[in-house]
Amino acid sequence: MSPPDPLPTRPFARAWFGEVKGGLLLAVTIAFAASFLSEHYGAPAMLFALLLGMAFNFMAADPRATPGIALSSQTVLRLGVGLLGLRLTFGDIADLGLVAVLGAAGLLLLTLGAGVLIARMFGRSLAFGLLTGGSVAICGASAALAIAAVLPRRHLSEQDVLFTVVGVTALSTVAMVLYPVLFAALGLSEVQSGWLIGATVHDVAQVVGAGYSIGEEAGNIATFTKLLRVAMLPVVLMVVSLAFRNEARGGAGLPWFVLLFVGLMLVRNLLPIPLLILEAVNEASRFLLLTAIAALGVKTSLKEMFAAGMQGFAVIGLETLLLLGMALGLVGLVWG
Repeated sequence: MSPPDPLPTRPFARAWFGEVKGGLLLAVTIAFAASFLSEHYGAPAMLFALLLGMAFNFMAADPRATPGIALSSQTVLRLGVGLLGLRLTFGDIADLGLVAVLGAAGLLLLTLGAGVLIARMFGRSLAFGLLTGGSVAICGASAALAIAAVLPRRHLSEQDVLFTVVGVTALSTVAMVLYPVLFAALGLSEVQSGWLIGATVHDVAQVVGAGYSIGEEAGNIATFTKLLRVAMLPVVLMVVSLAFRNEARGGAGLPWFVLLFVGLMLVRNLLPIPLLILEAVNEASRFLLLTAIAALGVKTSLKEMFAAGMQGFAVIGLETLLLLGMALGLVGLVWG
């Protein structure tokens, strides 16, 4: 008896990898470089990935790189977002207390709604308002990438995504430096300052940096409050994907990576998982998102990104100031 024929999928897999490896290796190399620069110079890794990616924009039209860049900016992005679910625990959220939980949830909803209104005031689309409002309200660049992944492409360009990632990353870095000084000048306590930082600073890393620069208690409260905002990401993703489901996927339901996010969040809270695995998955998620943002940077030139004007940055700036104002008002009402 003659041996069975080789599986037909093997030549296809080799051909597929040969097609995407050039662009994928470029995005991965940029992500490694961004991580190295972030560790040595202290700036956000996503910002480095964006800037380095843009420097390689000349590769975007190269047929050897295009398929891999597309894979990195889409499938790799979605997988990285899905793995974020393993970071969340119900215990962290419960430790905040009812007032802090409701306050953070209310600020998120108000900021999301305000994002839509402000975007419309500047003549931008509903999708752009949801993208910027969600990134400011939840967790900065990670939320922007997650929300962009569920929005229909016809409503949102990659330039819009880059506007948002650059804007929230830059403003989050500024907030990390200025907010502790502002809250100290206002005479706020460590508890109040910690909650404000967790409720208003965009990116998780900047929340941790700003919180613990005030004190250990402020850092703990800031981290817990930030986790609450991150925990609302799957809810927002579900709402956005369902709102656009007819256009985006013909009414087929939730995207696979949203289901992965929710599933991993449940696994994280219902089953014992070794710390080594948690750390490995968290690091993998971070690196996948870095690779995706590097690929998005490669696909967009600075000239194209700023050709549409500065309305996008103005929208994000107003949303940030509004969130800060509402949070300060809530602190004065509850703790004043």
